[in-house]
Amino acid sequence: MMTPVFIGSEIYRGSSYGTLHPLAIPRVPTVIDLSRALGWLPRAQYRTSPRAKPAALQTFHTSDYIAALQDAERTGAVDPATRARHQIGTLSNPVFPEIFRRPATSAGGSLLAADLIARGGVVYNPGGGTHHGMPDHAGGFCYLNDPVLAIKALLAQGLTRIAYVDIDAHHCDGVAAAFHGDPRILMVSTHEERRWPFTGGLEDRAGAQAINLPLPRGTNDSGFALALHEVILPAVADMRPEAVVLQCGADAVTEDPLSRLEMSNNAHWACVAALRTMAPRLLVLGGGGYNPWTVGRLWTGVWATLNGHEIPDRLPEQARAVLAGLSWRRRGGERPDRLVDTLRDPAHDGPVSDELRRRVQVLQARRRVWV
Repeated sequence: MMTPVFIGSEIYRGSSYGTLHPLAIPRVPTVIDLSRALGWLPRAQYRTSPRAKPAALQTFHTSDYIAALQDAERTGAVDPATRARHQIGTLSNPVFPEIFRRPATSAGGSLLAADLIARGGVVYNPGGGTHHGMPDHAGGFCYLNDPVLAIKALLAQGLTRIAYVDIDAHHCDGVAAAFHGDPRILMVSTHEERRWPFTGGLEDRAGAQAINLPLPRGTNDSGFALALHEVILPAVADMRPEAVVLQCGADAVTEDPLSRLEMSNNAHWACVAALRTMAPRLLVLGGGGYNPWTVGRLWTGVWATLNGHEIPDRLPEQARAVLAGLSWRRRGGERPDRLVDTLRDPAHDGPVSDELRRRVQVLQARRRVWV
């Protein structure tokens, strides 16, 4: 399978965690609509995501938890005991009409992706990337953990070297817990320091299988480039992975409300382009991202990067209309025209903090060679 495949679903269109939740915004539908408006998503490259069945979800999640999600969707409520045990029905992880079907669709997309790349290839599932989900409870807006499920499916195919790279602004605590000490998995994460879930410290190695690089607040494109070229890419190259799974959360950009990093979307696209050639199998997932314009533009640019499409300096009118039609209850002040007129952000280059350089040096000194 040489041509990249895009996995999507209409379940994301109109589905919301609630009007006041950070995930009240459209994300995957914006990527689909923008990509189609730009002529980048022909029918032959699109697959509709299936909904994962409970038996498939139980390769990581408990049967009681899956039943609780299904019951919450059926009744529209949870009792206090279920809320306490499974962390659903909370402000972060509310009960909403598709509380089971939507995450099960995200998981189904990542499981389908694992099947599609069994013999090699590239698959993009922007509805995936829910890296905080735990076996028996939700966390950080994530009800199920599709990266873990996809990696487990790849392992079941007989792969023994899988690199998981996570550039979300928040640490991948659910993935780290799932593969702690597993020598078949290398986990590399960059994330904002002292940001929820407050895991993934520099010294956290997840049983010698993780490389965690907390980024100081205000880290820009130059700082991320240092992390990419001096930590992420050398670690992946050392492993010689049979597959790379990239969680490409869009919340590390300047305009996102849930982080204080200052990258442009160019940083993410550079990471995608570099990892594209490092393994015969590549699965790219979405993740965080809570500004409707920045996440839609960034993830559409990911699809362009995977396909080698040239990103235009100015969007054609049909694509501009997709972005102009978005709204955001949290937005304050005027929306910059560039968030409608273009996909590519201006580069956010600048000084690199001494602390980030020190952390990179610590990780370089610890670097191990995979054999």
